[in-house]
Amino acid sequence: MRRVGFAKAGRVLAGLALATILGGAADRPAPLDVEHWRKAFARPDHAPTPPGNPASPDKVALGAKLFDDTRLSGSGDVACATCHQADLSFSDGIDRHPGLDGQPLERRTPPLWNLAWALSFFWDGRAESLETQAIEPIENTREMAGDLDRSLQALSADPQMRKAFASAFPEDPAVSRANMAKALAAFQRTLVSPETRFDRWVKGDDAALEPDEIAGLSLFVGKAACVACHKGWRFTDDAFHDIGLPGDDKGRGPILGIAAADHAFKTPSLRERVWSAPYMHDGSLASFEDVVDHYADRVIRRPTLSADLPQHLDLSATERAQLVAFLNTLSSNDPPRPASIPPKAMAFGTDAEVVATSTVSQKDRRFTPGAVVLTVGEALRILNDDIRVHNVRVDGPDKSFNSDAQNPGDTVTIGFDRAGHYDVICGIHPEMRLSVNVESAQKEK
Repeated sequence: MRRVGFAKAGRVLAGLALATILGGAADRPAPLDVEHWRKAFARPDHAPTPPGNPASPDKVALGAKLFDDTRLSGSGDVACATCHQADLSFSDGIDRHPGLDGQPLERRTPPLWNLAWALSFFWDGRAESLETQAIEPIENTREMAGDLDRSLQALSADPQMRKAFASAFPEDPAVSRANMAKALAAFQRTLVSPETRFDRWVKGDDAALEPDEIAGLSLFVGKAACVACHKGWRFTDDAFHDIGLPGDDKGRGPILGIAAADHAFKTPSLRERVWSAPYMHDGSLASFEDVVDHYADRVIRRPTLSADLPQHLDLSATERAQLVAFLNTLSSNDPPRPASIPPKAMAFGTDAEVVATSTVSQKDRRFTPGAVVLTVGEALRILNDDIRVHNVRVDGPDKSFNSDAQNPGDTVTIGFDRAGHYDVICGIHPEMRLSVNVESAQKEK
């Protein structure tokens, strides 16, 4: 994922360099009313919670466990986190996830950042609360196909889950459908995207954004009129718009029973969107460049087209690159991981709970120590105590291992049953290298 980010950044820089050569005064955006837009994009100081479902640490912790629990699905091998992956902005990195019938689902898996402020849920807005939204995918026959009665029985038979529900809902400790929905919703309300360079600019740091990024912001709120729909600190108006994409999906129209709302879909937030490509409700646009090109060149004109879209948008190569440069400032340099998600323990060649002989740190994009000596049968634990997402790759005698995304707090435990030299690297930051020498037990003696 990080390599994709580097490639995208390279394309943006190349586009900016070419545009600088070809462009001129006509590409210079209008002056920016800095103070006005700093106020318009200022972040709130806390997330709202509904009176009927106040947050608590125990409730959030229970919701995080349920979010990752495959017992909620009919097959027992699908969880909410299967599609809503933390390192992909709680989406899944593909255009449309395969349903349980093997066919693509109707719409793209939406990211989950900042839904505490949302007014409705799903691409067509059919759910009015996170509590309602949380249950629908579980019972959807093509998504999780869960039987909640059976799932609740399985959870009730688990002593740790019974204790977790009792702690989360002391006045009503039942392992029930309503409490499950409340816990999942409480957890989702903690998924607040972190501050980025753009937020530092909003707070008054003029040096936080580069000139081309400021130019992109000027276009965003000016000539390109993106701010007509992508407004506020979350960059969404929570409304529904037909933006001229091809396809037969009627979106909001059938929900309301109003033909004028056909082809209209909820405006997505632009926060942390670098990590949630491809884009749009159908996943049809692969990159920010494609999104900008759509609005400039590819909008399908029809009676239901949103009146908030510019009628004629003429963007030069410079302006398109500047818009993309600005959009990138709304995402973190690495996929962020909320503190409400418990650390993940991964293992290869041993059990994740085994007591490791040695532990290696990954802080500051560095394995510390950089070399380890073990004996056959011993295990090595690698801890991500950095602020960045890492990955662990091992190559050696008859052993090849490539971990999943390793988020801050996650551990990877590796067992070694054969002597030899093993090279360990981070696939996201290849300059990180660890040397592991495993000696035979006889030599150790």
